[in-house]
Amino acid sequence: MKPLFYWIIPLLLLLSLASSCQDQVKEASTTSPLDKIKLPDGFKIDYFAQDIDNARSLALGAQGTVFVSTRSKKKVYAVVDENQDYVADKIITLIDNIEMPNGVAFYQGDLYVAGINSIWKLEDIENNLDNVPEPILITDQFPNQNHHAWKFIRFGPDGKLYVPVGAPCNVCKEEDPIYSTITRMNPDGSDLEIYAHGVRNSVGFDWHPVTETLWFTDNGRDMMGDDIPPCEINHAPNKDMHFGFPFCHGNEIKDPEFGDQQPCSASTPPVQELGAHVAPLGMRFYTGNMFPSSYQNQIIFAEHGSWNRSKKSGYRVMRLTLEADHQTAISYEVFAEGWLDVAEDDYWGRPVDVLQMPDGSLLVSDDFADVIYRISYEP
Repeated sequence: MKPLFYWIIPLLLLLSLASSCQDQVKEASTTSPLDKIKLPDGFKIDYFAQDIDNARSLALGAQGTVFVSTRSKKKVYAVVDENQDYVADKIITLIDNIEMPNGVAFYQGDLYVAGINSIWKLEDIENNLDNVPEPILITDQFPNQNHHAWKFIRFGPDGKLYVPVGAPCNVCKEEDPIYSTITRMNPDGSDLEIYAHGVRNSVGFDWHPVTETLWFTDNGRDMMGDDIPPCEINHAPNKDMHFGFPFCHGNEIKDPEFGDQQPCSASTPPVQELGAHVAPLGMRFYTGNMFPSSYQNQIIFAEHGSWNRSKKSGYRVMRLTLEADHQTAISYEVFAEGWLDVAEDDYWGRPVDVLQMPDGSLLVSDDFADVIYRISYEP
C-alpha cells in the first residue's frame, strides 16, 4: 500500500485548482455590461432602475419621484427610491393606455403626459401613487398622425408648457403651420401658440440657467447619405425664429427638393452641428454641485443612435461646452460611450434622456436595455 502523503499532495492540488476555478466563475458572473462604458476620470455609472420596458423621457417630482415615459408601450411609470440609496425600490405603473406617451413634465404637484395628439394631467400625483387618479384631458387639438408624433414636453421659466410638433414625414412642406414647430400653451391648454418654426423633430430641450432662453436638439433629415445633413443643437432666445427645415439643413446645406424656395440666410443656423443621423434626444444644462466646476451651466445630451447609416453612429452621451457669453459653443465631445461596439457595428443600449438629481448625479434612460443609469462623480 502507498503511503498516505502520496495521496495528500494531489488532493491538495485539486482543491487549490477547484478554488481557483470557483474564483474565476464568480468573477465572470459579476461582470456587468456597465464595465463597457467609458467615462472621464472620477465618474462612475450604476443602475438606478432596471426592467423598465422602453424607458424614455424623464421628469423629477418635488418629493424625489422619478417619472419615466415610454414610446411604444403606452405606459408611464413612477420610480421611487424609498431609502435614498440611489437604487429604485418601487416601480409603479401610472398609465397603460395612452398612445405614444413619450412626454412627461412635472408642474406644481401635477404630472403632465403627452400622447400623439393630446396632453393629460394626473393631479397631486406624488401624494397618490398608491391610488392613481384618473387622467384629466388638457387638450386633444394636436395633429393625429404617427410620423414624428411622439412628444418631449417641459414647462419653461414662463410657466408655459412647451410641446413640439414634428414634421409628418422625412422631408416635406405642410400647409398646416403647426407642423415642424415648437409650440407653447398655458397649463390648462389655453392660448396655444407657435414659439419656433422650421424644427424638423425636437425630442429634447432645456432653458439656460442664467439667460433662461430655450435650447433644443433637432434630428436631421434622412436619405442624403451617411454624412449629411448634420443633426443640430439650436438656441431660440426669441419667439418666431425659423431654424431652416425643410429648406436648409445645418449651416448651409440646401435641401435637394425644397432648398430653392428659401435661402439658408433666411433662417437661424445651429449653435452646433452634430454628427449625421446620431439622433440627439434629451438634453439638460448641468447645474449641480457634484460634477467638476467645468460642467456648470454646460449641456449634457443623449445621442440615441443612427438607424439607417451604413456604419452606426451615436449611441452615447455628449457634452457641449459654451463660451462665457452663454450662446457660443466651444467644444462638442463625448461624455459617456460604450453602448456601441464599433468593431462589430452593433449596440446593446440606446441613451434617450438625461435628468439631474438633487444630489447632482445624472440619470440616463435607455429604451433598448430597458434601464435607467445613474452617473455620479467622486474626485
